[in-house]
Amino acid sequence: MPSRRDLLYRLATITGAAGLSGCSNFLARRAASPTADLPPNPRAGSLPQSQHTWNDRLRTDSEDNPLLPEHFRLFLLDLDADPTEEAARTVELAMRTLEEAYEFRSDGLLHMLGWGTAYFERLGRLGDSPIRHPTVVSRTDDPELLSYDAILVLASDVPSQLAATEAAAFGTRSTLGGVTVAERLGDVFTVGERRTGFFGEGLPAQHANAEGVPNDIPSDVPNFTGFFSGRAGTQASEERVTISDGRYAGGTTMHLSHLRESLDSWWAMAEADRVTQMFSSEFSPEDVAGHGPLDFADAVTEHASETGRVGHWEKVARARKDGEPLLLRRDFNSVDGGHAAVQFLSLQRKLAHFEETRDAMNGWWLQDEHPDIQDEQHNGILEFIEVLSRANFYVPPRDRRAFPDA
Repeated sequence: MPSRRDLLYRLATITGAAGLSGCSNFLARRAASPTADLPPNPRAGSLPQSQHTWNDRLRTDSEDNPLLPEHFRLFLLDLDADPTEEAARTVELAMRTLEEAYEFRSDGLLHMLGWGTAYFERLGRLGDSPIRHPTVVSRTDDPELLSYDAILVLASDVPSQLAATEAAAFGTRSTLGGVTVAERLGDVFTVGERRTGFFGEGLPAQHANAEGVPNDIPSDVPNFTGFFSGRAGTQASEERVTISDGRYAGGTTMHLSHLRESLDSWWAMAEADRVTQMFSSEFSPEDVAGHGPLDFADAVTEHASETGRVGHWEKVARARKDGEPLLLRRDFNSVDGGHAAVQFLSLQRKLAHFEETRDAMNGWWLQDEHPDIQDEQHNGILEFIEVLSRANFYVPPRDRRAFPDA
């Protein structure tokens, strides 16, 4: 079996033959010096090896459900520099600055650097990578299918720390958390798109002036739809979504959708009807109060034929392996562009798991059970969302986050 170094030299030869001299030279040097001559990350011993391993660093609620940080910023990135060893050093040192400035936890700064389809196409390796270009996965949507080189995900309970990090990574701020900023991601990338958002009780009500949000949205709900979405049994474990073997082991795939929400008619429904559409007709408002686990019966077909309405979660609950969901969601509310939205960020071992879950959410097969169930009507939350865009990324392990190539 060829060694990793042999494979890198082979890739260097291929990319050189294709005219990608910058890629070829970089990969040849990485074959000889995979760490690009940098000393080991001084904080590696206190950080999880997988960038996406956040759960142990999150707050929890009274039911021990992990709670996402309250504020997010996403940066969809275009690569300005050739993927050289110098550029790799810049990226790695810029990320180490974030780790030195703030603790890797909710009240500090959580982050992931992922690499997109445009990057793997540069290397001529998209076909060998764990990701591919996004596709249309619903017949009711016409999203923009995006291709970026990379994505930086930042999350914190402290919004000022996100602002400071953005200024240090892509602006001119000279210090971050008392640490001198010597290298910036902005020296290598241009921000092609910036997205923001929030998660937590009371925060949606603070954005009731956004289009699609009723003025009387309850003051304590964590999401625009009013229900806590991170309860036990609805999320895959971090182990489940981690690639277990091969050259991309230790990483994960990331899907990002921008979902516009229109919720005036949602909040005009009775609470019991909202529970049915979000969860299932088997539950009452009292059943879903709080953040405790819900035991979904595998009876979505029966509910469709008997009530002419099906819930979002009972459909999605069918997309499981060994009884566990396939996706680990890190989605959050957003008002980018002045409209209520969800930045739907999901992690999964392979993108087929996202597509399988979305297929279950579509619920097309249930239309034969009752005439009231249509592509969107009486079909979970589909009539209240519109998919604006989709993009796919690979999130490598921490020690290979700067230009992953093997």
